[in-house]
Amino acid sequence: MRRLFTAVAVMVGLAAAGPAAAGNRELIVGVEELEYYPMYAWRDGDYVGAAGEILDAFAKDRGYRLTFRALPIKRLYAELVNGTIDLKFPDSPHWAIDAKQGTAVAYSKPVIAFVDGVMVRPANRGAAVESIHTLGTVAGFTAYAWVDRIKAGTVQLKENPRMDLLLRQAAVGHIDGAYVSVAVASHVLNNALSMPGALVFDPSLPHSRDHYLLSSTRRSDVIREFDEWMAANQPRIRAIKEALGAEQGVQPPAGAPPR
Repeated sequence: MRRLFTAVAVMVGLAAAGPAAAGNRELIVGVEELEYYPMYAWRDGDYVGAAGEILDAFAKDRGYRLTFRALPIKRLYAELVNGTIDLKFPDSPHWAIDAKQGTAVAYSKPVIAFVDGVMVRPANRGAAVESIHTLGTVAGFTAYAWVDRIKAGTVQLKENPRMDLLLRQAAVGHIDGAYVSVAVASHVLNNALSMPGALVFDPSLPHSRDHYLLSSTRRSDVIREFDEWMAANQPRIRAIKEALGAEQGVQPPAGAPPR
């Protein structure tokens, strides 16, 4: 494995050390226990994808040793709030607001841009929003651009624990569309499923364009250092993302209406 920074996490003392332990070079990074490549993925005890490459490069340059702890999404937020991890990726100030209420969270500058949108069968691309009656998502994710329609009952949400199975459901018409990361869905269709073109992103439907950030409730000093490192290494970071296709679909197609 390419992982250069595997370390045994010694929890006794880390929790007590808190943000003041700026000299501590061992960091526990909480990550999502799922396959979301090329953005990120947990495979055989290794954190891979663009996020892993970027965090590895930062750690190597700045002398940190990273231990990646893969957890279910809900538990990951609990660990962040409780301070039992040093860093969390990905994160956003717009996510899990209730869970974070009353907790000071430091966020990095944007790390990876993403588009979450609806993948539909090519024949249905450009259809009216009213044509979506059943919308699929990966379990634990929130279709933010569709929340109002889901709450109103005009769209029924279907969750699936696996991206590949979710995309198959959409491809065979069991659901009207899959609300997912465009970059991840494209990678899965082209590689894991060998179904290139079976689904396409429909930019005319509600979608979200945002960025993944690194966060911490314990080590705001590391967040600041990470921001400084990113500012000084933009060409390097861009090369990682381009090589893996981590920001595919980020640029709006010509003539696409803003959402």
